[in-house]
Amino acid sequence: MLGNRAGGYRVLANFRLYRLDGAGKIASAEWLAADDDDQALELARDLNAPTSLEIWDRNRFVGRVQPEADAS
Repeated sequence: MLGNRAGGYRVLANFRLYRLDGAGKIASAEWLAADDDDQALELARDLNAPTSLEIWDRNRFVGRVQPEADAS
């Protein structure tokens, strides 16, 4: 994916986002375009997914995002 930056275009990294089921197995996967690891994790957190998410950069594990606990 290309993003506009002063002076031209840049290529965003393609991360893999895995949605895990209750047993910790992959339920689905999708591409996630981000500048770096931190942005990829932040984008995953912003999804407010009801299940755990894992972010990978090819075969490198970036991190896991847990669902937020219900405050009620």
